[in-house]
Amino acid sequence: LVISFHISAREDFSVQATISWLLSEIFGVQNVSIVAEEDIQTISKDESASLLDNVVNTVNESLAFASKYGLQSPETTLGSTEILEAISRCNSTGGPSGRHWVLDPVDGTLGFVRGDQYAVALALIEDGKVVLGVLGCPNYPVKTELLNYHSWHHQTMAQSSLTTPDTGGKGCVLYAKSGSGEAWLQSLIDGEKMLEWPNRARLIRVSSIDDPALATLCEPVERANSNHSFTAGLAHSVGLRKQPLRVHSMVKYAAIARGDAEIFMKFAKCGYKEKIWDHAAGVVIVEEAGGVVTDAGGRPLDFSKGMYLEGLDRGIIACSGVTLHEKFIGAVYASWDSSNL
Repeated sequence: LVISFHISAREDFSVQATISWLLSEIFGVQNVSIVAEEDIQTISKDESASLLDNVVNTVNESLAFASKYGLQSPETTLGSTEILEAISRCNSTGGPSGRHWVLDPVDGTLGFVRGDQYAVALALIEDGKVVLGVLGCPNYPVKTELLNYHSWHHQTMAQSSLTTPDTGGKGCVLYAKSGSGEAWLQSLIDGEKMLEWPNRARLIRVSSIDDPALATLCEPVERANSNHSFTAGLAHSVGLRKQPLRVHSMVKYAAIARGDAEIFMKFAKCGYKEKIWDHAAGVVIVEEAGGVVTDAGGRPLDFSKGMYLEGLDRGIIACSGVTLHEKFIGAVYASWDSSNL
């Protein structure tokens, strides 16, 4: 567990510093406000010197490849001072006005440590509304037919379909702009094929399935912050027949946007507060791919209240279409009084 924590902390801070540095180079330090999961306090302590050294090395290694993706690489190697400055810029609390980037550097820590599903999630919020979302899913196979729903959460992707020849690339990036009506998927390419990277995106759409008996439900792996028994009851009452797909991280939103699943429900247990960085990027991608995301009362999620989804009505329901969504909203109202939440 200690080793896993240190690996996760290194990657969290490394991704956060890398994205903060890149955004600041593109838009200017004075124009960048970032709401992010990690703060400067932990890595600034004397006992965290080795962690900081590892982060510095990882960031420099990553940024060395930036130019191959059309981004700016540093003219000289970044030192600990520059890395700490980049991390310290991620101190915004968001709110109803202004422009704020929302970042979850490694969403799905357990998935990352286990070599399973995780995501790097970045969204842009303007005056309380999500206007842009990007999800990097390094272990999500590009080809839908390579997925195995019944064993996905028991196997690492390296042990399953990603070893199959001609997979079309390991991992993908999904992105969407609010109001565009378009969501895009870009495969992650290694080696010389990086040069083709900007030209390999394709449009994605949600599934057209609206029969609950044929639909696939996504839900969180961890039971600590989601009520599996309540979602199972809802699924049964609506008529779902397939086994749920339990997935770490915002890859659940990616699965719906790509048409690999039709429903994602999350009903947090009492006292748990949903953070905006766990949903912002995924929500806009699903919506622009043709899906619907609301709280369990049917209201749009409110990203204008700061770091948390304040005022959330019971839970979150994301569906590939209006028909399924309405059925689940109705099921919530019908079963809520008898639930154990």
